Amino acid sequence: MSRASRRRRALIGAMLCAVVMGTAQPAVASAKADSGPRPTASAQSTVHGVEEAIARSLASSLTHSDWRGQVRAATLSADEADLQALTDKAGNLAGSRLRSSMSHANRRVAALKGLPASIGSLLRIRLGAPSMRARLTDDVTPWVAVAASDEHARTITAYDSRGRRHSVDATRVPQFPLYVLDIDAAKAHKAGLRVLREQLADSGLSTPASKPEHAADTAGWWATKVTAVEVNDDQEPWFKGAAEMFSLVTGFGQDGKARVDSVDMPYLDYDGTVYYPNQILVNWSNYKYNLADVVMMEDDDGTNYKSLAQALTTALLTVTDQGTYIPLVNAVLSAMPDSWFTDDPDYVESWYTLARNSTGRLNGAAGNGWMTVEPYFVEQF
Repeated sequence: MSRASRRRRALIGAMLCAVVMGTAQPAVASAKADSGPRPTASAQSTVHGVEEAIARSLASSLTHSDWRGQVRAATLSADEADLQALTDKAGNLAGSRLRSSMSHANRRVAALKGLPASIGSLLRIRLGAPSMRARLTDDVTPWVAVAASDEHARTITAYDSRGRRHSVDATRVPQFPLYVLDIDAAKAHKAGLRVLREQLADSGLSTPASKPEHAADTAGWWATKVTAVEVNDDQEPWFKGAAEMFSLVTGFGQDGKARVDSVDMPYLDYDGTVYYPNQILVNWSNYKYNLADVVMMEDDDGTNYKSLAQALTTALLTVTDQGTYIPLVNAVLSAMPDSWFTDDPDYVESWYTLARNSTGRLNGAAGNGWMTVEPYFVEQF
């Protein structure tokens, strides 16, 4: 049985129950250098493929000392650097040569994530770990690695200045400096949630936040507030940045149709940390029944928000109101591809039958997290 099948079966059970290339070769445990084929157009059909092509080109360009110094200064002065901005400001041939390919790559990444081209630059570069700062000297030519979307990957791919591919241990921070190429997850996530909300609203599964429905005849509305939350993950790799998490709240709207509301959780950065957000999770005036479900997700490189909205629409528009509460998490999970349960960390956790009067600690069905909630009345001015 595949890992995805085992994971999904467990979930269904829960439902039913409830670089350096300097003067010397770095002494690291990595696979033998592989010149390998250059990334092809078909390889760039994924965000990771686009990133690999740029990583290889960038690594090769770092043989030029002026450009290498510019990249070094940018990564030492901030947590991450905008690659498009770096190439636009490049005062040397090595950096300016990357300008066109960087623009194309950013547009390609946006399209693959279901985001509008107007979002602009998404590709970022950062030093792999703070411990590498002291070793990032002028005479060192770092490798460029690509952050794997799988948090449990044993190795990640890095390229040296000759374009050769290396496998770097993902479980231990390397003793030599390398750059990690990734996307601006916060920027992509913010734009992605906007796309998701608009798509769901167009499909009749939600309404834009600017137009609250049933703001009714009372002096406010009841909500469920999250007072504490923690997500568990046994292995948070050194090459990953902070997570970008969000939740999908599902239930039946006042019109009797399935409804999905997306809730951003920008504070939920790291596993094993308890956060105390006091955040509104459910606006009960939007729902017909006193029960709703929650699916927590994480934005990774491969998350396509337009595809997610389309999958949710396809799954949920077929669910009809039977005059009583029906768990919609089943439909949401079945709409997700198997990769979202395995190689990509899109799916995180789910909670069933959340009620307006739910109080206290609620453990997730997959055993990956918990949250404490309480009823909260939002008064009108």
